[in-house]
Amino acid sequence: MAGGCCIRALWILNTQDAVVFSRRFPVVERRWRLAYDKENESPAADGDSLKAVPYLPTDSELAAAFIERKKREGSVRGFGIRTSQSVKGSDSWVDDPITRHIISLSINKEEEGQSHFLWPLILHIKGPFYLLALPLVEPRHLKTYARMCNRSDCGNTVGADESLSSLLLDLPSITGAFMVVHTIGDIVTGDITEPEVVVSASPSVGGLLDSLTGSIGISGRAKPVAAPIAASAASSTSVSGALASDAPKIGSRPLDKDALQAFISGAMPFGTPLELSYSNISAMKMNGFSSADMPPADCKQPAWKPFLYKGKQRILFTIHETVHVAMYDRDEIPDTITISGQVNCRAELEGLPDVSFPLTGFDSARVDLLSFHPCAQVPEHGGDKQVMQAITFSPPLGNFSLMRYQVSDGIRPPVKGFYQLSMVSENEGAFLFKLHLMEGYKAPLSLEFCTVIMHFPRRRVVSFDGTPSIGTVSTTDSSVEWRIIAGGRGVSGKSIEATFPGTLKFAPWQTKKLPASGSAFGNIDDEDSDFETDSANNMVNVEDFLMEKMSKDLQAVDLEEPFCWQAYSYAKVSFKMGGMTLSGMSIDPKSVSIFPAVKAPVEGSAQVTSGEYILWNTLGKCPVAATPKV
Repeated sequence: MAGGCCIRALWILNTQDAVVFSRRFPVVERRWRLAYDKENESPAADGDSLKAVPYLPTDSELAAAFIERKKREGSVRGFGIRTSQSVKGSDSWVDDPITRHIISLSINKEEEGQSHFLWPLILHIKGPFYLLALPLVEPRHLKTYARMCNRSDCGNTVGADESLSSLLLDLPSITGAFMVVHTIGDIVTGDITEPEVVVSASPSVGGLLDSLTGSIGISGRAKPVAAPIAASAASSTSVSGALASDAPKIGSRPLDKDALQAFISGAMPFGTPLELSYSNISAMKMNGFSSADMPPADCKQPAWKPFLYKGKQRILFTIHETVHVAMYDRDEIPDTITISGQVNCRAELEGLPDVSFPLTGFDSARVDLLSFHPCAQVPEHGGDKQVMQAITFSPPLGNFSLMRYQVSDGIRPPVKGFYQLSMVSENEGAFLFKLHLMEGYKAPLSLEFCTVIMHFPRRRVVSFDGTPSIGTVSTTDSSVEWRIIAGGRGVSGKSIEATFPGTLKFAPWQTKKLPASGSAFGNIDDEDSDFETDSANNMVNVEDFLMEKMSKDLQAVDLEEPFCWQAYSYAKVSFKMGGMTLSGMSIDPKSVSIFPAVKAPVEGSAQVTSGEYILWNTLGKCPVAATPKV
């Protein structure tokens, strides 16, 4: 079979395990039948017979198999590892956590009196729906997985002939199927989003005025932009202000089968995904095509631009970086910082022009990961330094992520310091924060807001006492929030030192008894399914059991799970910055060139937000991963 992704069938089940939507693709299914018949005509030398489903199951057969698997595996996703409850031939017998996302079903055929094997089914849980996609793979891959489900040893043995990881690496259709179910899941729940592109509400004047306003903390506010795509001259309406999303929302009502069918018919009419952008598919359906949409004769229209834009021309760039930090304040454990960045773009240009610009201030030697949108012209061979000099691309319609990158070397954390919490008794503790904000950073980078939160999800805060050197404090039953810089009062061009000593008193701990259960692990639900319980089954996922114990039954200090130490071991920092990036990545609007040349204004912006920004308690236990020295 040729490479790529082809989908044999799609199913959507509700929380009652009933199929509410299904779609089969006969063209792809015919390819499977031909491969299946060929495999059976020439069986393998080991005599291993293929007991795969020769044809697609009905909706009722699939729902019954799904329910049977959930009972056998203990939850919708399953164990993911081999336990004493695992059954030979099941997914958990493979002893690999990926089997919680790529599952198999045993389809029982009553008229034949036997069961058939269906794999690989991509499972995605979104809102109140379970989405299943069955990509096309070769029958020999099914035979390999079937052997894994019945072997005596467990796990991915080093040097083993067969492993699930190596098998999946040989199946690019798995990745494509994940993209399909994630897109459809966003559609059925109404979570259709596009990369954010923002522009300054007030244009930059430049020079001395920008320097003066930045130094006193005054910076232009940014606003998101998402203009509707115009497919023809009749729809070329100028849009200003805060604009609505390109894609209509359909998730605020029950599953819209007509809208979903229309998307599938446009995105993958014969089972092969061609275009998974909901905004593009919707725009083509609403606007259609006309003779004015024909590209020039000497230009080939790319797949990511199914029709041409007509209207006022402009290009918008936004560099969005997310900072992930773990600070330990310990000599034996180094702090870690990673920046995940992406360059979002919106190019409202007529025709099929090429856009290019140099990447200034971006040191390729520090880049860990780098990827580009398919519209970018990136050399297949050559060093990264050649790639990093400039980017040329033929922009698609709407907002899109032109480039994604990750940097972890040579970055100064914008919030640096330590957090200490000492429990002086079982229910009383004393804490201390000492932080430095914006140290080493100057204008035009500005800190728009910054908060620090101490979470106590398993303890109830009775009283709090303490006064910070800057900002305000608010408390809830399970947290203390320190607003160092409130929204609307940004700081730029200077560093801030903030301290916060205080004491906490908690309510006495009340230990809960574990519910009686025939299983050694108790009975709790799947972490992704908040909609129903399965009282007839008392088998659970290991991680769910540990989380249940940590949340309800045991004091956190008694839990021996190495990545879930004391509930009061860390504080989380949240902030947002604007004006420039931390990695040095920047786009000079004056250096952006368009070919063929047109007069189109170019605007750029940059913002930095916090991701998992953790201050580990210096006086407590903390998880840390040992990294090899290169």
